[in-house]
Amino acid sequence: MKIKPFGVEIWMNEFENHCEFNLAETCVASLTIEQLLELSGKNSDVLDDLKPMKLTYGAIEGSDRLRDAIATLYERQERQNIVVTHGAIGANALVHETLVEPGDHVISVRPTYQQHYSIPESYGATVDILHLRPEIGFLPDLDEFANLIRPDTKLIAINNPNNPTGALMDAGYLEQFIEIARRSQTYVLCDEVYRGTSQTGDGFCPAIADLYERGISVAGMSKTFSLAGLRLGWIAAATEVLEAVSIHRDYNTISVGMLDDYFAALALENKSRILERSHRITRGNLQILDDWVSNEPRISYVKPQAGTTALLKYDFDMSSREFCVSLLEETGVMFTPGSVLHMEGWLRIGYANNPEILKTGLEKVSGYLKRLEERGVPFATETIT
Repeated sequence: MKIKPFGVEIWMNEFENHCEFNLAETCVASLTIEQLLELSGKNSDVLDDLKPMKLTYGAIEGSDRLRDAIATLYERQERQNIVVTHGAIGANALVHETLVEPGDHVISVRPTYQQHYSIPESYGATVDILHLRPEIGFLPDLDEFANLIRPDTKLIAINNPNNPTGALMDAGYLEQFIEIARRSQTYVLCDEVYRGTSQTGDGFCPAIADLYERGISVAGMSKTFSLAGLRLGWIAAATEVLEAVSIHRDYNTISVGMLDDYFAALALENKSRILERSHRITRGNLQILDDWVSNEPRISYVKPQAGTTALLKYDFDMSSREFCVSLLEETGVMFTPGSVLHMEGWLRIGYANNPEILKTGLEKVSGYLKRLEERGVPFATETIT
């Protein structure tokens, strides 16, 4: 099997450990173990739980405790509708591996996480791209979607909230999207790893698994819950989907680690305090970013409605990789070039880290933009409004 290089992961691997201000990070500022224990009230007695724990294989599907905790994130899912995976990335890969065969027809939005179009393509599927455009807020054009779907379409892959744009399909929009998919009884895989980060209310948008009988929700502990180091995710779906997934999962997962399972359950059982922290960071930091964009005439964007990332359009005639490499070399600030997301001419910023890092990093970017003008770098011929 041949597969295209994973652009964003290659970029992160090349530069992430060589920057001073990481504005490419996509997780809400990661928790330390000490912070997690403090938020969960387990400071003094956690060792009483861990010392007798035998470090054997864990429960194959994930512990009952963990799957029950995950189910509380949904309206209509119970323990039997949840299977635990090696991160959301593992969950996505398992769904594609289970459902997609050579010759199948798949629809994926773009921009999105590259798994959702490169993996099915590597299996020999025909992948049609539903392009998300800034003029409609980076939401799927429902008429275009209806024209792409076929009676034999096997799978539709979406990302809600969207990475990298922060666009959000609310309940009404998602229902319209589902109604189109339902005409062909097509499975919809929704990568919901940023669910819980909406800028209003409790932060949670509807889950596809709760709304659609062929909806498959994927999420994990990395983004909203600030625990990427656990490498723990899950699939929420109808039991017949999970039974099919489990046949493939037996070959590459067995179980997640006992410690990962334990700490993920602990976090989800105390999710209200973690979510309060996440909302404080994402909502406060987006205001910082929005104020900065409004004062930078060479930068424009569609303001995110959720998530931890935004796409920035820059008004200079240079490639996004050239922009990001020179920015990093001159300032220590790391962005992600749009080219690795198949969005040349744009930059992805992660705004959910420490607020002081964000503020200082953006100040340095402002200085860099000013120097580009002073050097006479030509302006781009197209900008968004």
